[in-house]
Amino acid sequence: MKAPDAPQTPTMLEKHGHQRNDPYFWMNQRDSKPVLDYIQAENAYSASYFGEMNPLVEALMTEFDNRIDPHEKSAPFEMNKVLYQWQSLEGKDYRQLIIPKTAEVIVFFDENERAKGHEYYGLGELENSPNNLLLAVSEDIVGRRKYTLQFRDNATNKYLKDKLTNTDGSIVWANDNKTVFYVKKDETTLREFQVYKHVLGTSQSKDQLVYQEDDERFAVFITKSMDDAMIFIYSQSSTTSEVSTINAGAPAEKPQVFLARQKGHLYQIDHHENGFYILSNWEAPNRTLRHSATKPVSIEACSILQAHNTDTYIDGFIAFKNQLVIQERTKGKTRFLYGDLKASAMQEVRIDEEVYEIGLGWNDNYEATSFLYSYTSMTVPASVIKFDMSTGNKETIFQRVLRNAYNPEDYKSERVWATANDGTKIPISLVYKKGTDLKKAPLLLYGYGSYGVTIPTTFSPYRLSLLDRGFVFAIAHVRGGKFMGESWYEDGKLQHKRHTFTDFINCAEWLSMKGYCNPDAIYAQGGSAGGLLMGAVTNMAPYLFKGIVAQVPFVDVVTTMLDESIPLTVGEYEEWGNPNEEESYWYMLSYSPYDQVKKTAYPAMLITTGYHDSQVQYWEPLKWVAKLRDLNTGNQPILFDCTMSAGHGGGSGRTTERMEIAKEYVFLLTCEGITN
Repeated sequence: MKAPDAPQTPTMLEKHGHQRNDPYFWMNQRDSKPVLDYIQAENAYSASYFGEMNPLVEALMTEFDNRIDPHEKSAPFEMNKVLYQWQSLEGKDYRQLIIPKTAEVIVFFDENERAKGHEYYGLGELENSPNNLLLAVSEDIVGRRKYTLQFRDNATNKYLKDKLTNTDGSIVWANDNKTVFYVKKDETTLREFQVYKHVLGTSQSKDQLVYQEDDERFAVFITKSMDDAMIFIYSQSSTTSEVSTINAGAPAEKPQVFLARQKGHLYQIDHHENGFYILSNWEAPNRTLRHSATKPVSIEACSILQAHNTDTYIDGFIAFKNQLVIQERTKGKTRFLYGDLKASAMQEVRIDEEVYEIGLGWNDNYEATSFLYSYTSMTVPASVIKFDMSTGNKETIFQRVLRNAYNPEDYKSERVWATANDGTKIPISLVYKKGTDLKKAPLLLYGYGSYGVTIPTTFSPYRLSLLDRGFVFAIAHVRGGKFMGESWYEDGKLQHKRHTFTDFINCAEWLSMKGYCNPDAIYAQGGSAGGLLMGAVTNMAPYLFKGIVAQVPFVDVVTTMLDESIPLTVGEYEEWGNPNEEESYWYMLSYSPYDQVKKTAYPAMLITTGYHDSQVQYWEPLKWVAKLRDLNTGNQPILFDCTMSAGHGGGSGRTTERMEIAKEYVFLLTCEGITN
């Protein structure tokens, strides 16, 4: 089938005396017939391509199904001192939440029932009232991340008449069991900017506005303290935060600012019966952990429990009733420290492996003397470990087990360090099957590198289908994330953003030079801001990659960041820059993938999106594909796949998720001539 030919309508965009002609600007007309017709044509072209590969798609789907237990259960977790567990069901796309430790297993909540009649279903949050008599649940049936809140009587399983719309999905109960705090979004920009208070049995129109954030750089979110005594309202940009508090036992109180915002100060807090614990970056890029017995007058007035370390980033903490747990990252490795509440005699939880990922699990019990953490690596499926802080003993309470035989010893994982153009050492985590001839092996290199996000080195049961067919899989921990601390993030944002792209290119080059792959079979993958990375490196080094998978890619950087009506734009200025300022405009234009498409031979490309994506609008990848096709001098396929009932995270349900992964793998495998 011939690839669609997109109509061109010249549109001149001008800023700072500079003009850009965008012939595909018309594609932002959501729901218009020309747009829907063109997307349909693109989807038909993609379907015809994958239709020819259907036997391999089906084979991969069968492998996934045979590998993963259809009745798989999650780790058990506590909520309000009741034990719950998620379980999958054979033949069902969604999960059930059960209460397992009873004479007969109780199905507490069934996503399958709630998803009936909807092409898309996304569960936001589930929160029981403090007395466990009522359940608050937030749900999205479009994929636009606009959630509706409803309430259920747990004794009768009947839903109340209360219905709260246009929320961000978060739920915080006051301690009176009838008052709920929630966050509303701006109808146009989808920015979370208002906190409302709802009393059960009343109309949403009667809800009281508790807090409003007028600065468009800031978004609002809400949480509850570990000891359930306080409700926290966070207003935060990417560089500055402010927290307001409400006594959870007195929901009629007005919120009180904890520490007034100061430019560049990011902090988070938790309440304890002995005061407040504060994680702050004040004069400490990698953060300090502080304490104050009462609401402090300033951050300087808070005592320091864990001092700043230029080599160690403090990821988070939990203040239990009698003990403190701190999570840190040093040179890419995460560790836990635990000890007394004054952090005066902290001990480390020993982890002996080289490449692994650990993280604090769901810890809801303030009085607990143990804590849960997750453990996985690129060769070992996920487990949840209970660590007793009194004895130092570890107990594995959950281990993901694959349905068919799997031996971690059949695979090898390594941490290696590439050298960037400026001499910086860039960490790479990689995994492959033992016995693979690396110098002849195709490589899939994954990257992200924005917002300080660290891509975890986790296990994937799906990825085995690539490894077993001879692929090497690697993650490039490029600048723009926080793999190496706060400075790693700062050196990959704003006017340093190009480091993210050159780091990724250098990682691909280094792996090929060191014999970890076939230099002529390097593939790259990334999503969202990682999709921007894919677009940038494809323009900068199209010769280096044989194929690209770009998921929901943010590629029309300058035009999007000049349109303040588009969701997220203003709040993103602190990450990318403000193109209304000339210096930022020219710098962003220098790497913006859509603007930098040129007449050259591009690698094979698979570009995916969701029509209802609220983070990256569908028209960005749609325009990109059209421009790539127009200027491409090569003959490799450029495919576009738009899921019409999906958002930023792809379609919903187990079958849809597996199908999307299978198609990505089939694209890679067929580029390598692997058809079985």
